[in-house]
Amino acid sequence: MGLSAPPPHPPGGARVLPLPPRVPRAGHHPLTRWMGLTALRLGGWRMVGALPDVPKAVLIGAPHSTNWDGIWGFSAKAAMDLDLTVLGKHSLFRVPLLGAMLRAFGVIPVDRSAARGVVEQAAGRVIDAERLWIGLAPEGTRRRVERWKPGFWKIARAAGVPVVPAYFHYPDKVIGIGPPFELTDDMEADLARIREWYRPWQGKYHGTP
Repeated sequence: MGLSAPPPHPPGGARVLPLPPRVPRAGHHPLTRWMGLTALRLGGWRMVGALPDVPKAVLIGAPHSTNWDGIWGFSAKAAMDLDLTVLGKHSLFRVPLLGAMLRAFGVIPVDRSAARGVVEQAAGRVIDAERLWIGLAPEGTRRRVERWKPGFWKIARAAGVPVVPAYFHYPDKVIGIGPPFELTDDMEADLARIREWYRPWQGKYHGTP
């Protein structure tokens, strides 16, 4: 039996959400923050919800259906001054200039063929850090999928941190931040619960089945 759908969006909203005190900050130059804010303004995007005041978390973004998700996501990240370490496909780093730009935005390459090692290394980073948010797309691809990759759950569970859900809702041009999910020992139940929460949100080309 599915959960009842949440309201279209939380009340209020702003171009950029404020960062709570314990959330890691990147310390971007004011020009970088202005560029991120300007990109959101020109694109007509706004943000809703609130970031939880926690020093460590795994942030997930969905539905992921276009490369534009990365543009709007990184614009919001820069405008908020959020220090978010993003896990990206290692193939994106084969072009030197693109790789340098991705690293400048906090993206680190991961080889999905070695998923077990990636989970262990990412969880270790979180455990050892004083403050660290890691972000990734649970679908693992821009195509519509019936099953999410469980890496984000494994990282968060191993590190003992919550999962913070972020969504792209293209019909209203909204980037939303939902309440954090505290995980249990039941991975399949947790994944089903999180996917159900995402069901109302629509990406550029698809939603969450």
